[in-house]
Amino acid sequence: MVTWFAGLFYLPRLFVYHAMSKDKISHERFIVMERKLFYGIMTPGALITIFLGMWLWLGYSFSGTWIYLKLFCVILLILYHIACFKYLINFKLKKNKHSHVFYRWFNEVPVILLFAIVILVVVKP
Repeated sequence: MVTWFAGLFYLPRLFVYHAMSKDKISHERFIVMERKLFYGIMTPGALITIFLGMWLWLGYSFSGTWIYLKLFCVILLILYHIACFKYLINFKLKKNKHSHVFYRWFNEVPVILLFAIVILVVVKP
């Protein structure tokens, strides 16, 4: 989970710097960094997190409203992961239409979801 969140926090930050870059060398460097982060850290971290989360849920039969709210937050994180992939491809194809300010705000989404998930797990409302 930590590796997935590390990628979810850092990739949009790379998008911020990539959106601000103007030269070809920086553009190519960011493409390599973003690709390695997405495929080497984020996606394996996401798959392991989802697999182990399902194993825990099914193996220990957690129940209650909190678990469904947590699962909803995880689904939102998966959708965020997919959105990161879309932006990664847009940068690679030089089709980015967003400013660095957009990516700064986009970067805050996983922080909010992480807080929500931790609160749900600890408090179990």
